Parts: sequence; C-alpha cells; structure tokens
Amino acid sequence: MGWALLAVGLLLVLYTLLRHGLSSAPRPRGRPELRGRTAIVTGGSSGIGAATALELARCGARVILATRSARRGEAAASRIRRETGNNEVLFMHLDLASLRSVRAFASTFLRQEPQLHLLINNAGVSAGGTTEDGFSLPFQVNHLGHFLLTQLLLERLRSCAPSRVVIVASSAHCAGRLRPESLGRPPSGLFSTFQDYCDSKLANVLHARELATREQGTQVTCYAVHPGGCCGSDEKQYVYGGWAWAWWCITDTQRISLEIMTLQPRCEDVETAEGVAITVTGVAQVKIMTEKELLAVACEQFLGKNVQDVKNVVLQTLEGHLRSILGTLTVEQIYQDRDQFAKLVREVAAPDVGRMGIEILSFTIKDVYDKVDYLSSLGKTQIAAVQRDADIGVAEAERDAGIREAQCKKEMLDVKFLADTKIADSKRSFELQKAAFTEEVNIKTAEAQLAYELQSAREQQKIRQEEIEIEVVERKKQIEVEEKEVVRMEKELVATVKQPAEAEAYRIQQIAEGEKVKQILLAQAEAEKIRKIGEAEAFVIEAIGMAEAEGLKLKAEALQKYGEAAQLSLVLDALPEIAAKVSAPLSKVDEIVILNGEKGSTMSDVNRLLAEIPTSVRAITGVDLTKLPLFQKATEAKE
Repeated sequence: MGWALLAVGLLLVLYTLLRHGLSSAPRPRGRPELRGRTAIVTGGSSGIGAATALELARCGARVILATRSARRGEAAASRIRRETGNNEVLFMHLDLASLRSVRAFASTFLRQEPQLHLLINNAGVSAGGTTEDGFSLPFQVNHLGHFLLTQLLLERLRSCAPSRVVIVASSAHCAGRLRPESLGRPPSGLFSTFQDYCDSKLANVLHARELATREQGTQVTCYAVHPGGCCGSDEKQYVYGGWAWAWWCITDTQRISLEIMTLQPRCEDVETAEGVAITVTGVAQVKIMTEKELLAVACEQFLGKNVQDVKNVVLQTLEGHLRSILGTLTVEQIYQDRDQFAKLVREVAAPDVGRMGIEILSFTIKDVYDKVDYLSSLGKTQIAAVQRDADIGVAEAERDAGIREAQCKKEMLDVKFLADTKIADSKRSFELQKAAFTEEVNIKTAEAQLAYELQSAREQQKIRQEEIEIEVVERKKQIEVEEKEVVRMEKELVATVKQPAEAEAYRIQQIAEGEKVKQILLAQAEAEKIRKIGEAEAFVIEAIGMAEAEGLKLKAEALQKYGEAAQLSLVLDALPEIAAKVSAPLSKVDEIVILNGEKGSTMSDVNRLLAEIPTSVRAITGVDLTKLPLFQKATEAKE
C-alpha cells in the first residue's frame, strides 16, 4: 500500500511540474540574426536538441549537430536543411559515454572549424548503466562528458567572444546529493537511477555557476536552464516483425502495411516520338522496404495514411515516368519489345520510389492500343506481307518439293542399285567368309578332336598313374598295417610269452644267484673253517715238524753215521704218512676222471705223477730222493 501511495505522489509531482513548465513558457520573441555565428548542439538529432538546432538554423547560424547515431544525425541535418533552407547544418559524431570520443570530437572540430560562438550542452539520458570509463551512464553523459567538452573548447570560445555556454539542466537538481567519496559511481537503492539523474543535473547547475564565476570579464557567459516539462523526444522507434513496449494514453503508435500492393498504371492518348497517340496499361507489384533506414523514410512519408493513399502516390509516380518514356519511343519499339520497355520504366522509376522507401518488385506492360488503327494498320501490312511471303513460300516449297522429290527418287534408285550391289557383294563375302569359317571350323574341330583324344589319353594316363599311386599308397598302408600287426603280435608275445619267460628266467636266475651266493658264502665259511683248522693243524704240524725236524736233525746226523740204509728206512717210514696226508682231501671224492687231450696211456700219466713225488717229498721232508742211490737205480731201470 505504501509503494502505491508513493507512486501516486510521484505522478502528481510530475504532473505539477509539467503543467507549470508548459503554462509558464514565455512567448516567443522575434528571431535574432545569427549569420556568421557557429553553434554546437549536443544531442541535436531529436527532442529539445533538434528543436533548438532548427531555430538556430532559421536564425542563419552555422549549426553542428553533435550526436552519437550517424544515421539519425544525418537525417536530422537533412531535414533541418530542407525545412530552413540553411545549408550550413552539419553532423559530427560525438559519444558522450566515451571520453575518448569527446576528445576526438574536440580535436576534429578545432581543426575544421575556425569559430565557435555558442555551445549548447543538451544531450542527456536517464537510463542506468556503466560507461567504458567506469562511471555511471547518466553522470558521465549528462555532466562529465559535457564538462570535458567545455574545457577542451573553452579557449576557442574565448577567442570568439562574445560567446555563450548553455547547459540544459533540470529542476530535478533539487533532489540531487553529491558525495565526494562516491562521485560518478552508480548509487544504490530502490530509486538509484532517478537519484543518479538528479545528481548529474545538480552537477550541471554547479558547473554552470563555477564556469560563470571564472569567466567573468572574458565575455564568455554561462547559463544553466530548465527547459520545462517534455513528454520525450521526437525519435521514433520502428518495430518490424517483433514487439515493443507502449504506454497507454502516452505513447503514440501507428501502423503501416508491409504487404505487396498491386498497381495498374494507365496512360491514355500519350503521343509517341512519331506523334501517334496510344494507350498503355501495365501491372506493377510494389511494397514498402523493411531495411531500417528505408523503413524510417517510408514511415516518414506514409505514416498515418491508408494503403490506398500509398498506392495513389506510387501509381502517380509510375504513370508520370511511363508517360515521359512513351514520348521518347516509337510505336514499333513499344509494341514489338514490351519487355525492354517495361525494364526501362522500372530502371527510371525505381530511384524515385526508392527515395520514398518503396521497392518495385515487378512491372510488366499489359496492353498497348490506339484509337486511329495505327497498330492495326501495322498489323495489316504485316499480315499482307506475311500472306505474300506465305504464298511465295508455298510456291517455292512446291517447286522445291518437286525437285526434291525427283532428287529423292534418283537418290532412292542410286541407293537401291548401290544397295543391291552391296547386297551381292555382301552375299559373296558372306559365302566366302562362311566357307572360310566352315574350313576353319572343321580344322578346329579336327584339332579339337585330336586334342580331345590326346588329352583323353593323357587323362587316362594320369588316372592310371593316380590309380598306381593309390595302389602304392594302399600297399604302403597295408604294409604299415602288417608291420603294426607284427609289432602288436611281438608286443603280445612279449607280453604273453617273453616277459613271463624272462620273468621266470629272472626268478630262476635270482634264485640261482641266491644259491650261488649261498654256496659261495657257505664255501667261504667252510674255507675259513678249513683255513682255521688248517692253521691250527699247521701250527700243530709246525710244532710237530719242529719236533720232527729236531728228530730229523738227529736222524740226519744218524743217517750220516749209518749211511743209505738209514735214509731209506726213514723214507719208507714216512711214505705211508705222506700218502695218507696227500690222499686225505681225495678221500671225499667218489670218482677221479683224468682228462688228457694228448694221445697216451694212463701209465704215462701215473709215471708223470710219480716223477713229481721227489719234489713233494723234498718239500715236506727236506730229503732229496733223487740223490738216493736206490731211487736213482729205480729211475734208471724204469727208463
């Protein structure tokens, strides 16, 4: 509820300001003479700036429109020149939202313009935002940009005194509050944009006062003005194929049709270059162009008018150009080449309708006729000429047809004879070729037959060879099978006979080995036993032998004393014992077989054994029987 009351209060304040400003405006006085004077108006393309520039131009001043938009600036300058007849209305680019642009404008102006008598700082905005220089948009455009511009041009103003600086301020400066710590920065809050605008207007007023104070005595005066209430600028917004906001009861909205308009221009009894009066009708398709600048021109020309009024304007323009072009052409040129005539009309009329924002889509000539039968006379002459040419053409055609027919018959017969000759030649060539082909076919057939038989024999040979190879392979396979069967049988025999036999032989061998080892061990034990017994007996025998040796020694001494009789007695006494001991091992043998490979008798073997007795006796007794006379006699007698 509080916001609604605040809004109502603001509306009442604005209404009061607007009413006061409009009702208290002074009545215009007579225009001063400003020829030879140069004025700069910022924001001069629309609104208060445009109205100020218009009045200055009417007073004869040289006016520089310093605006941001080149299109609007040029359009405003053109309009002011057209309305006032003052050709010294120029456009120069100036963007107060960029301090770089302000310096560039001042440099260009000082270089091109030698004088400056009036500087009107009019441009202003109320929308929020931030400039490229980091300041709030309203504060820079409304104050900082103008302040810099004034300082850059101040020396030129002084040199051209008396001169004047006018700063368009506002009564809204009363609500402004300048804070040095945030100067030029966008304020915060609900009404920050409006507060920013009020601050910039307060800066305008303070600038004007300080400049006026500093320029006292230099004939450079400075003023801050409140222009009064204003509903806005005269700048129009064109919306094509979109939408835009419009305030009810405040914004003036108008529509203009962009549909294609069909026109039928008609020129009656227009004299051609030869003085023949003709009537020409055509059909034209036109429409308003949608490019922004051309749409603006069309809106400027036709906004508020209905479609029929637009058609009438364009129709009159087309008919005027059509009449002027008809007066430069002959009837034959118009009648015989309508497309070229229509193209000429389009080319001549397009620039004029284009300056109205209208585009000619198409233009064609519909009909051409006259009231004195000139065209029909042209037609009669043409018809007669055509009929004459037709008759001549028929006669010539018949003549040519007869000649051509005869030529065709001759050519036909020539072609027939030539064809028959070619047919005969073709038949002969065919028969010859056929015979040659037949002969070649027969040769080839015979060759093929021989080749077939040869190939058949080769194939049979290959088949037999393959069969032999197959038999060889089969025989090899059979041999392999038989070998494998032999191996199998061998393995079977090994498994069933050999291996059991070997196992049995191995068993028997092991048993025999065991018995052998057993016998060896038994024999070794027995031998050891015998050896031990022998050693014992040898010891006994040694003892006995020693005793006997001692006895024998005594006997030998006796023998020496008693001679051969004693020795023989001793030998005879010892023989039974020797024989008993020699034969003791043989007592355990059942049978003695004497094997002798040489031819002889047993007696010879016995004799040989007896011959070895002396050696044994000597070994045992130490008595050499060969030295005994009795033994020597026995041996000699045997021999």
